[in-house]
Order: sequence, then structure tokens, then C-alpha cells
Amino acid sequence: MSERLVCKASEVGVKQAVKVDIDDIPVAIVRDSAGALHAIGDTCSHAEISLSEGDVEGTTIECWAHGSSFDLNNGQPLTLPAFEPVPVFAVRIDGDDVYVDVDTVLNSVPVAD
Repeated sequence: MSERLVCKASEVGVKQAVKVDIDDIPVAIVRDSAGALHAIGDTCSHAEISLSEGDVEGTTIECWAHGSSFDLNNGQPLTLPAFEPVPVFAVRIDGDDVYVDVDTVLNSVPVAD
């Protein structure tokens, strides 16, 4: 698999996230507080909760259910109860098009199919 067009950059507001599925892999496209776009695994590593429904602050996203925060740059959990990272995927912006490659995991976290 190679990169896929997943959404338009204009569809993701600042401090917001949009969930997309790429070959059954849930991915959150997140725009941080500075306006940069990130692609991370959408499932919290603590529980089966969609991260795209959480709050974005700075370069972190917080799981709405239990409060674990994850760094958007490296997927590392910053607060408990999560202690396992989530995958961070390669993202490329071309004009208003957002492309993600789920085969290119930037932080070496395995992705479940």
C-alpha cells in the first residue's frame, strides 16, 4: 500500500480531529494548535476509544474517556492510564489534499490489521 488521499486540509479545523479509515486501520487526522496536520492511530492504547473525539491542545490529543494524552509528533502517552504509544503515520499535504501512508509508521509502533 502507498499513500492515500484521505481528506481535504480545509476539512480539519485548528485544534480538531477527523477520523478516517484506511484499509480497516482507523486514523485520526489532527490539526494542532499551531495549524500543523498529523496522522495518528485513532484508537487509544488504553481502551478501544476513538481519539478523534478528544480534545486537541498544543501538540497533544486527549482521550475523552479516561484522560490519557498523546503527543501528536511521536505517539507517546503523556498521562496515565495509557502507557503504550499509538502509531504516527507519514502525512503529506499537496494543496488542500491530505495524503497518509499507513505503511510508513514513523514511531515503530506495530499497526494491527
